[in-house]
Amino acid sequence: MSLTFAPRPGALLQLWPQRAAFDPALHTLFVADAHLGKAVSFRRLGVPVPAGTTGEALARLDALLAATGARHIVFLGDLLHSARALAPGTLAELLAWRQRHARLELTLVRGNHDEHAGDPPAALGVQAMDGPLHLGPWALLHEPAAVPGAYALAGHVHPGVVLGGRANDRLRLPCFHFGADVGVLPAFGGFTGLHVLPRGAGERVFAVTGEAVCELPPLPARGRR
Repeated sequence: MSLTFAPRPGALLQLWPQRAAFDPALHTLFVADAHLGKAVSFRRLGVPVPAGTTGEALARLDALLAATGARHIVFLGDLLHSARALAPGTLAELLAWRQRHARLELTLVRGNHDEHAGDPPAALGVQAMDGPLHLGPWALLHEPAAVPGAYALAGHVHPGVVLGGRANDRLRLPCFHFGADVGVLPAFGGFTGLHVLPRGAGERVFAVTGEAVCELPPLPARGRR
């Protein structure tokens, strides 16, 4: 189930456990760091990694579209992992998915990996541009940065959180991380690492735990963890 959160007045998001955010007023999904084709890129370099990551990511997109009724997806950078990502099998998967969602508007705000991968093939119907893209109350970009007059949504850093248990065990989970002016979405791609961001007082963090999104307790007003 999703969790509804307003990072500032007039800016409402649904945070989904599939690691994406949805603005119901704009009928728009925000997806960061999909890194499609990352596994095949590694295999082409001779690194033995699991197959099927692109199909799994597209299945999560299908689930999100069915649950939200989104009409538009904005990818916050790093849609494709590299130029090697468009192996014939991966491209065929992407084209088949696009044909199933032919009326869906797709926008890419370019990230650092997109600079090397290049814009998606024209057959995928993705409008690519440099950020920030202003849409409703949001400024959409890849690398987190404050944008005057808007609330920024970004990706790039693959935010995560470490949760501790009573037996000194540790669990690393992806998370949504919201500050006063900038929110960072978790990496959508399943074959990515996590980076634990420093958390200041007043910042809101939502861990993604399987089928749910759970907010972490707030820090004390003068504390920092």
